[in-house]
Amino acid sequence: MSDRSVDLSALPKEVRDQLAELDLELSEGDITQKGYEKKRTKLLAPYIIQTPVSPPQNDIPPPAPSSSSHAPPPASSSRYRERRSRRTHRSGGTRDDRYRSDIHTEAVQAALAKHKEEKMALPMPTKRRSTYVQSPIETRTPPDSSSGSEDETSGRRQSSMVAPPPLVNPNLQSPDWVNRSAQGSSTSSSASSTMSHGEAKPQPQSQPHAQPQPQYKPQYQPLYQPHYQPQHQPHEQSRTAAVTDMLAQSRIAHSENSAPPPDVTAVAPRARGPRVDLPSNAVVRGMSRGQSRSSMMETADGRGNLQRVPVSSRVSTKIQQLLNTLKRPKRPPLSEFFTDDSEEIVQVPQPDPNTPKPEGRQIIPVKGEPLGVVSNWPPALQAALARWGATQGKSPALTALDITGKPLYTLTYGKLWSRSVKLAYTLLNKLGTKNEQILKPGDRVALVYPNSDPGMFCVAFFGCLLAEVIPVPIEVPLSRKDAGISQVGFLLGSCGVGLALTSEICLKGLPKTPTGEILQFKGWPRLKWVITDSKYLTKPSKDWQPHIPTANTDPSYIEYKASKEGTVVGVAVSKVAMLTHCQALTQACNYCEGETLVNVLDFKKDMGLWHGVLTAVMNRIHTISVPYAVMKACPLSWVQRVHIHKARVALVKCRDLHWAMMAHRDHRDVSLASLRMLIVADGANPWSVSSCDAFLNVFQSHGLKPEVVCPCATSPEAMTVAIRRSGVPGAPLPARAILSLGGLSHGVIRVNTEDKNSALTVQDVGHVMPGALMCIVRPDGPPQLCKTDEIGEIIINSRAGGTMYYGLPGLTKNTFEVIPVNANGVPIGEIPFVRSGLLGFVGPGSLIFVVGKIEGLLLVSGRRHNADDLVATALAVEPVKTVYRGRIAVFSVTVFYDERVIIVAEQRPDASEEDSFQWMSRVLQAIDSIHQVGLYCLALVPANTLPKTPLGGIHISDTKQFFLEGNLHPCNILMCPHTCVTNLPKPRQKQPVGVGPASVIVGNLVAGKRIAQAAGRDLGMIEDQDLVRKLCMWPTVMHQYLTEALQWRAQTDPDHVLFVLLNAKGVTVGTATCVQLHKRAEKIAAALTEKGSINTGENVVLLYPPGIDLIAAFYGCLYAGCVPVNVRPPHPQNLAATLPTVRMIIDVSKAACILTTQNLMRILRSKEAAASVNIKTWPTIIDTDDLPRRRPPQIYKPPTAEMIAYLDFSVSTTGMLTGVKISHAAVSALCRSIKLQCELYSSRQIAICLDPYCGLGFVLWCLASVYSGHQSILIPPFELETCLSLWLSTLSQYRIRDTFCSYSVMELCTKGLGTQTDLLKARGVNLSCVRSCVVIAEERPRLALTQSFSKLFKDVGLSSRAVSTAFGSRVNLAVCLQGTTGPDPCTVYVDMKSLRHDRVRLVERGAPQSLPLMESGKILPGVRVIIVNPETKGPLGDSHLGEIWVNSPHSASGYYTIYGEESLQADHFNTKLSFGDPHTLWARTGYLGFVKRTELLDASGDRHDALFVVGSLDETLELRGLRYHPIDIEISVSRAHRSIAESAVFTWTNLLVVVSELCGSEQDALDLVPLITNVVLEEHHLIVGVVVIVDPGVIPINSRGEKQRMHLRDSFLADQLDPIYVAYNM
Repeated sequence: MSDRSVDLSALPKEVRDQLAELDLELSEGDITQKGYEKKRTKLLAPYIIQTPVSPPQNDIPPPAPSSSSHAPPPASSSRYRERRSRRTHRSGGTRDDRYRSDIHTEAVQAALAKHKEEKMALPMPTKRRSTYVQSPIETRTPPDSSSGSEDETSGRRQSSMVAPPPLVNPNLQSPDWVNRSAQGSSTSSSASSTMSHGEAKPQPQSQPHAQPQPQYKPQYQPLYQPHYQPQHQPHEQSRTAAVTDMLAQSRIAHSENSAPPPDVTAVAPRARGPRVDLPSNAVVRGMSRGQSRSSMMETADGRGNLQRVPVSSRVSTKIQQLLNTLKRPKRPPLSEFFTDDSEEIVQVPQPDPNTPKPEGRQIIPVKGEPLGVVSNWPPALQAALARWGATQGKSPALTALDITGKPLYTLTYGKLWSRSVKLAYTLLNKLGTKNEQILKPGDRVALVYPNSDPGMFCVAFFGCLLAEVIPVPIEVPLSRKDAGISQVGFLLGSCGVGLALTSEICLKGLPKTPTGEILQFKGWPRLKWVITDSKYLTKPSKDWQPHIPTANTDPSYIEYKASKEGTVVGVAVSKVAMLTHCQALTQACNYCEGETLVNVLDFKKDMGLWHGVLTAVMNRIHTISVPYAVMKACPLSWVQRVHIHKARVALVKCRDLHWAMMAHRDHRDVSLASLRMLIVADGANPWSVSSCDAFLNVFQSHGLKPEVVCPCATSPEAMTVAIRRSGVPGAPLPARAILSLGGLSHGVIRVNTEDKNSALTVQDVGHVMPGALMCIVRPDGPPQLCKTDEIGEIIINSRAGGTMYYGLPGLTKNTFEVIPVNANGVPIGEIPFVRSGLLGFVGPGSLIFVVGKIEGLLLVSGRRHNADDLVATALAVEPVKTVYRGRIAVFSVTVFYDERVIIVAEQRPDASEEDSFQWMSRVLQAIDSIHQVGLYCLALVPANTLPKTPLGGIHISDTKQFFLEGNLHPCNILMCPHTCVTNLPKPRQKQPVGVGPASVIVGNLVAGKRIAQAAGRDLGMIEDQDLVRKLCMWPTVMHQYLTEALQWRAQTDPDHVLFVLLNAKGVTVGTATCVQLHKRAEKIAAALTEKGSINTGENVVLLYPPGIDLIAAFYGCLYAGCVPVNVRPPHPQNLAATLPTVRMIIDVSKAACILTTQNLMRILRSKEAAASVNIKTWPTIIDTDDLPRRRPPQIYKPPTAEMIAYLDFSVSTTGMLTGVKISHAAVSALCRSIKLQCELYSSRQIAICLDPYCGLGFVLWCLASVYSGHQSILIPPFELETCLSLWLSTLSQYRIRDTFCSYSVMELCTKGLGTQTDLLKARGVNLSCVRSCVVIAEERPRLALTQSFSKLFKDVGLSSRAVSTAFGSRVNLAVCLQGTTGPDPCTVYVDMKSLRHDRVRLVERGAPQSLPLMESGKILPGVRVIIVNPETKGPLGDSHLGEIWVNSPHSASGYYTIYGEESLQADHFNTKLSFGDPHTLWARTGYLGFVKRTELLDASGDRHDALFVVGSLDETLELRGLRYHPIDIEISVSRAHRSIAESAVFTWTNLLVVVSELCGSEQDALDLVPLITNVVLEEHHLIVGVVVIVDPGVIPINSRGEKQRMHLRDSFLADQLDPIYVAYNM
């Protein structure tokens, strides 16, 4: 030791004091030996003759709980005294140290030591700095490594703080690129949480491919080891080590020349204004169905060749760690997964044959000693008070203390009697009018007195007894938000309380309304308040005497009791029970007249009331009441009172014993020799034994005799159950029971022999009360008597117990009228017993042992665990510098058919993230080892935020409610569903795929069902006979090309307006007649051939905002013989994210030229654009704003209709950029089909509000009007951001019958205008004209949105039948479209469990686990669909889920790729069934769905076949052998909490990742983690692996309003999301 050379006596006094305090901390276990030595060395450093060492910041002594300071204390005596007083003024919240047990602490340490070999690096959650910054940066630095010296620590810290900035150049070579990912992104979280796995030794240079194994040190280290510079390496080497380690973790072989891809997936902007189509690293082709994306990201190089790049980032490393952690075998070893029964509900596992079972004989009821007969016993308690008031008036009854612990006043028996009589008189005669008094005998009255005023309470209590009204003592309400305040209202209501007695001071302190009236508390009945101070009481007339009848069975008072669920009920105690209980206590405790008793308990209820008020008055005892506030200020006050008053009895809890021990060195001269009984009120708690032992240890030298410690067991219903009698001096103390926790969890008593770690030492609580009979019965099911070695609930038959729950007869019967039965179910007698709520057994010599309470029981997987035992284990994980000892709540919540254990604790303000995470991880391991139960969730909340009970304990039921509602606001959370959820259904084993002989089709049946196929009506060549007669020949019969149709319209009806473009004000800003459009197209064709020197068949990119220019450019390209490629222009405010996609389409399509506007041309050549793409290599750009009037030499006519008309490029939701070829024949067939379905002709008007860049949106915007001749009113969707009502007011103004929109437009209107329907009505908006409003989409219909839209705008005339959806895909742009004729779209409800098994089972509306699906519109004319098994390619039967295949003349011709993928083309566009009809060519949509024949009739009179789209095959998640659709999980997640704006899910290496946008405050972020985990587990039977909480607008959404989940996944893995919080569920 370094202090040997120091003379301790020569040190300054403050240093000696601090050393003494350190010794105290060490002796109390508040500091480890190592920490003690460090601090001692630091204190002595200035006095040792050698160079002092600079102290590490981490070794700041932790401030006392009440302190909010973060700075280290200077060695000044004033600061020391302040700290010393803070230590003694321990915060009142601590639920004492009853859980402290050195044996248990050692057991926990031993259990944790077992884990060190198998210890996995648990990934630490990632938290944004702004979320809960509780402490300055010093406390966030890494914990000092056990071997490093302090200088090296500070060096490491320095290096961590000045980490090099992340590199942003995308073209760096590999090592730097990997370094970048190793250092992490500076935006995402604090530097300290960048890496989270064990340190690896640096590898020799010659072994670049070796995968280092993390080296764990022998002693228990933090589970989270940040990669700071290790002591023995220079900084550069440490970085290399971090990188090699990361490469090992990510399993990436080191590659010299793998340059990273250009970053084209920059994050979408925060504000979700512009919709951005973002391909996921440019995968430019379709994927074969069923091909899953692997953990390597795919990207395209500049030439469009696919290459694979390793994903290496902090996120993927953490996920890898999480996977490694999850590979551990689950303990305890359970049978294989539980199998689903027919209801698919989880079954309980088969019982383990090794489970211990009770083997003893049936218990015999235990009888207490007979209640003695005392000749002068009063007939009622009031009579005793009357007697002492008259004969011993000067005798002291009660002494109250002030806040400093000095006596405030002493109430004599004379005063107590006279004041009680005055109050009784006032209550009965002075509260109402003479004729009608408010109170009558038998009425209930609330007593509202603070804990510091026992005198007023006693007067009120006895005044009520004398007036024969029933007192109901309750706590003083402090605010509307008190924990459990509304439940107290329930109690007052059930007891029918209308009047409250209180003191003047207390009344002044009650919360008031601005008018000065007392606040109406939530759930409380209306109360009249009466002040009971003497000056307000009336002296009774001489002849008035209170009526004191002999005690009978009428209620005397009502004691409140909070149940496990938080409900507060009133236990009524009859007059005779009160009297008998006092007699039994007097006999058991041997009370003598005139003794002194010190009471530290709450005098309003339980032991404090029974001993300190009732039995005290019975025996003329002088009670000294020590209120809770005094104990907080001076923990030794009760010991001083015992010493000063030579008290014979003290009434305390374990907390008070602990506090007295903490402070005993301040007063060495106290003596406890006068005590004959130290009654420990919570001695029934099994963890009280250590407090009793420790207190005895300290105070035996102060005269405390071992035999005076008397633990007892009580409950509000049974009152005192048992109490240890004061022993004879020198007699041996009762034995302890050392029980196996494993046995206890199965409800049996087994003496612990094998595993010392999981033992529970319990002390007896003495014998049964005099005059009582006790049994032990099973706690659940019928009250069957237990066997002698079985744990059960203690039930009591006695005259001295509660009689009922007042006003609740149903509950009363189950608790107060229990008749025990034997093993055969036969009642053992007639006498009723009362349930005590205590669990225990009868030991040798009829001693009673209590091992817990029913309300603290957690029943997990059929085993019982006691909440207090779990608290004790958590607190034995040393050092407890992270949480406050007494502020810890353990409860269980039901999730997925079982109870799940939750621990919530208050974190100290000075605890760092790493310390907290390490403590939580070790608690998990300790509880797993010792109790063999997995924790579901461990949450740490900021100090002083948990709801408290009036005496400072944690209000468990309110904490549980906060947890379930998402109002707990934790600052750290650790979810472990993988370890504790062991009852998931068995994963599905997929059957081998193959077409067997059973697949034989008979007619149109598959396995006894009709084949699931459907068709639209025939697409006739001539649609309109009248038109044919008029025009002799309609152009579309002659011409197969739109160019010819446009020329024909320009000749025959030149001035017919085809297009009208509106701006945000609803004003027409552009129109195009047939001839204008034709001429404009000619000018563009001429410019293409002259300026662009374009050859026929070359591709031309159209880059235009939504409008008429785009339409003209399209027809100009067709006139010139080019192939138009329509591309969404880049967003000027977000070029970095949107321009790379434009560039990619231009490169992939090999465009020879770009047609655009002047504005966009400037943007393409701007400096800002140059930052994102290479602007020097654009193809020729032609600005079409001012073109000369030229005509092309001739208008091109393709030789065959099979030639490509245009290319349709789109980014799918999976992030795939796909271009499809649309032929001229397909264009005219599609337009004809739409014309037929929607009955479009020249005199019709339609309104279009959707993006015109791909799919059916483009067809409706540019092509349909030219073909059918109807007028299209064009509303660009971005204009709605300026004027939300633009679309709806246009529909009303133009009396539109048919309109087309996108989901984004519908959502904007629903969210923005939903509350303004009255305003729209006032403006004259009327939608009764709308016959069909079709949502254009390539997804499952969003039923909730369409229904909300219909309901909201019903008030402005929208018909409920108007809204419907369309469905298209890449291979066929329009499969379904709700037309003007035919039946309304129908809705069915399918069972989600069946859907996961690829089956469709229809259920009734409202059935559990049901999913509503709406038909996706009517199948278009000329279209046939069939439902096919995607694996066998065989047709399926009606109502079977399969891939939708389509056959139609307007299917696309194939993918547009620059390298031939013929197999993929054939598979997606020209594929055949494996059996059945082998000749028809089908196109695979890539969507799952089913066909159902309905009862409705279609236009031709046949029964209608409805097509239901369920979801994209590429998007589905394969988890546990089942198929999940992301949208279903996302809908559940969005319902979990009000703060979740939007969510998206994806998988990563078989882990489910949920990303949720938080629209509330950041302190809600961690509340979402358990709620999301719960809802996905409950509704989808899946365990969430990672929960990511992000800001609103982070989830990328494309122009069609679809989430781009794969792009989100790539951004997450590349650490580009800047999440608020990332939780890795264990």
